[in-house]
Amino acid sequence: MAKVTLNADERIDQLYSKNIQIIQSPQVFAFSLDAVLLGAFAQVSKSAKSQIVDLCAGNGAVGLFVSERTRGHVTAVEIQPRLADMAKRSVVLNDLTEQITVLNEDVLKITTQLPKDSVDTVLCNPPYFKDQPSSVKNPNPHLAIARHELSANLDQIMTVTSDLLKMNGKAYFVHRPERLDDLFSTMAAHRLAPKRLRFVHPKADREANMVLIEMIKDGKPNGVRVVPPVVVYHADGTYGEEVHQLLYGN
Repeated sequence: MAKVTLNADERIDQLYSKNIQIIQSPQVFAFSLDAVLLGAFAQVSKSAKSQIVDLCAGNGAVGLFVSERTRGHVTAVEIQPRLADMAKRSVVLNDLTEQITVLNEDVLKITTQLPKDSVDTVLCNPPYFKDQPSSVKNPNPHLAIARHELSANLDQIMTVTSDLLKMNGKAYFVHRPERLDDLFSTMAAHRLAPKRLRFVHPKADREANMVLIEMIKDGKPNGVRVVPPVVVYHADGTYGEEVHQLLYGN
C-alpha cells in the first residue's frame, strides 16, 4: 500500500474480505453496506479490454471493490470535489492508478469525456430520494447530494447509463424497493431491460429495504429473474453468513 496524506477528519477503513483500503470521513461520506452488496452483485468481465464506469461514485468504494475481479479499466465519476479527491487518494493508497481513473465531473456531462456506446458495464449507487419541496434533507450538503436527487435525478442517470453502454452492455444499480415503479419505467424509456433482481432484508421477518438490479441495454423484454434475497442480520442481531463473509472474509 502506498502512503497518502489524510485530512484531519479522515480515516482509513479496511474491507477485510478484500485487500482494499478506503479513505472515509463521517463529515462528508462513508460507504455503507449498499456499496459492498452492489460490488458483490455486479458481474464484471475479467478481460483487460473491459471498460467499467462507476457513476455517482462517492469516495470510490464500488469501483475499488470490483477492481480485484477484473483486469479491465474502471472510471469513477463523482461530482463533489472533496469526495472525488478522497477517491483519487484511495486509488493511490491501493496502488491502482493504472487500473482506476477518477473524474471529478457532473454525471450529466460525462459523455463529453467518455464516448457513447463504449462501456461494457455501468455501476451506480445513486441518490435514493426524490428532490421534493416537502422532503427533509440533511443539513450537510455533501450528504444531501448523496441521498437526494439534487444534482441528477433517476431519469437523467438512466439516460447517461444507456448512452454510455454498448449494445448488450450491462448496468448494476442498488436502490430502494419503493422506487421500483420509477426504476422500471425509466429503464424501459432508455432501452434498458431488467434481467435480475435481488432484494435485501434487514432480517428474515422484515420487509426489504434495498434492491439490487441487473439490466441490459437493448435486451429482450421479460425474462426477469428474482434470485434468493440477502438477509443482513440474524434474529440475534449478528450478521448473516453471506454479509459477514462479504465484510470480513472467511
